[in-house]
Amino acid sequence: MIRKIGKFSIQMVILIGIYQIGNLTVRIFHLPIPGNVSGIIILFLLLWLRVIQIDHIEMAAGWLLKHLGFFFIPISVGLMTLGPALINKGLSLLFVLIVSAFIGILSAGKATQAVIMKKEKEKVNYHDHAL
Repeated sequence: MIRKIGKFSIQMVILIGIYQIGNLTVRIFHLPIPGNVSGIIILFLLLWLRVIQIDHIEMAAGWLLKHLGFFFIPISVGLMTLGPALINKGLSLLFVLIVSAFIGILSAGKATQAVIMKKEKEKVNYHDHAL
């Protein structure tokens, strides 16, 4: 149990560190993107280059994804203060939200399919070599 908590804590530190590096990168280079997006790009590159393995962050990332809905509560409360802006620009915002949600869902689906296909291919290759 203590070992599991320690592993989870280290994984969270890794993810938070990458997030902070993303924020720092945006500030230093004056990039026109949010720091969390920069952090996700950095995480993707680290995973792609195999500097970080999936199992180094899997437990903490799974926990964060499981509780993702709670992270939107502050955003929802903040939107309540933007009533006049929503009335004036509501349709434009709705269009942008629908398009961006579609792009996000499509991207997540394609990425998930790619990971599943890779794991299936690795499993088949493992079984072929084992025989």
